Amino acid sequence: MDVESLVSWSRAQFALTAMYHWLFVPLTLGLGIIMSLAETKYYRSGDEFWKKSTKYWQKLFGINFAIGVATGIILEFQFGTNWSNYSWFVGDIFGAPLAIEGILAFFMESTFIAVMFFGWGKVSKGFHLASSWLTIIGATISAVWILVANAWMQNPRGMVFNPETMRNEMADFWAVALSPTAIIKFLHTITTSWTLGTFFALGICAIYLLREKNVEFAKRNLKIIAPFGLLAALLSAVTGHSSAVDVANNQPMKLAAMEALYDAGVSTPEGKTADGKGLGLGMAGVLNPKKQLPDDAHAPYLFSVEVPRLLSYMVDGTPDRYVPGVINILEGGYHKPDGSVALSTEEMMRRGRIAIDALNAFRSARKAGDSIGAAQHRVVLEENFPYYGYGYFTSKYESVPNIPLTYYSFRIMVGLGGAFLLLFILLTWYTYKRNEELPRTKWLLWASLLLTPCAWIASEAGWVVAEVGRQPWTIQNLLPVKAAISKIEASSVMITFTLFFLLFTIMLVAEINIMRKAIRQGPDAH
Repeated sequence: MDVESLVSWSRAQFALTAMYHWLFVPLTLGLGIIMSLAETKYYRSGDEFWKKSTKYWQKLFGINFAIGVATGIILEFQFGTNWSNYSWFVGDIFGAPLAIEGILAFFMESTFIAVMFFGWGKVSKGFHLASSWLTIIGATISAVWILVANAWMQNPRGMVFNPETMRNEMADFWAVALSPTAIIKFLHTITTSWTLGTFFALGICAIYLLREKNVEFAKRNLKIIAPFGLLAALLSAVTGHSSAVDVANNQPMKLAAMEALYDAGVSTPEGKTADGKGLGLGMAGVLNPKKQLPDDAHAPYLFSVEVPRLLSYMVDGTPDRYVPGVINILEGGYHKPDGSVALSTEEMMRRGRIAIDALNAFRSARKAGDSIGAAQHRVVLEENFPYYGYGYFTSKYESVPNIPLTYYSFRIMVGLGGAFLLLFILLTWYTYKRNEELPRTKWLLWASLLLTPCAWIASEAGWVVAEVGRQPWTIQNLLPVKAAISKIEASSVMITFTLFFLLFTIMLVAEINIMRKAIRQGPDAH
């Protein structure tokens, strides 16, 4: 079995499934809010216009929801098929949030979505409105537990490794569920999903206004869409900043890759830059393609535009906070904010190999009935277990993620986020101050339409930063990707990758065609 090929194809298949799945999930979360806000307007006013609007958004919501569920089920199955070592190693922890998601959120969604679609005229207006909100709340709760599981992979806590079973076992459920990383990841993911769903509705309204069809529908619905989009974009920016601070504190290599920061110099014992000038934040730049290793002789950039001291200020609120670069993390020796000195990657690799050897020796001693020897090896294992994952590396460079992909994805995400915020500011002002002029404000409508697909690009780029930036880890510092895969043939994964690609593409094309037909028919057909 070619391990390198198997790892590559397993990663590619999971990335394919996750990225296709994420085309549908944020639209469900965002469009569900627009749909429920429209029904709230109907409930409060009794205006049949808002009932018609609600039914229109509901139909588009339902089309997307069905395909999102299908891709999500396939995604979760892959933990057992392609990543069985991972599932065995941390299944006691990772499985709990997914089980809660299935038991609580999925049944909640499936119960109330039926009332939402088929309860018109059969239940009271209040109960139907509650069903619509509970459907989207259920979808959001579903996202909560999936994001808790993902956050634990980024910042593992609340567990104890049991060498007798070779598994990590949950010691503190609330430490897993309420970790700062989980809370921040949930808030940022939800608010960016609201932004994307709002853009979908905005794009439809822009089409109608440009074509001078369903003009009243578009103008009135924009009074919901524009302010909610502005709120979502603002919250996305705030939670995005919090997420970057969390990355700086818990995943310094990811932050270094996001900034293509290779060498930050030396630090003081207080965790500040030695010269007191702080580190700048790169706003835009082009990386040098000749740079292949962090410590080779090539310059990192062909050119870069940065704001002085902004990276230090962003991370800590102070202009001289030390932020280690890739080379600094590999070599160690810099001072952390708590005053401790960082170990070099090679030293962590050495300690990781001690942990792996101690685990093997513990199991052998226990099998031979040597309780004293087993106890001694267990002590050594526990002392070195924080570095366990590093023991699988053969080179320190294996701990470095794909810097160009992470760097450019981060700038795409942030740059588009800024454009979204500016657009919603302008759109909200026009909607409330110059609503009658909207159909004639072609430049704003075209900007809205052209930026609509960019919402998906920004969302996918965000996940590239989160997941590629974490590489080579499946679980940060604990389990590298190459130790998490199943022992299957790479050719099998290649075949299923091809099948999934074809299946997902067919599903995506089908959804787009159905959506186009529904949008072309307009709200009067619903």
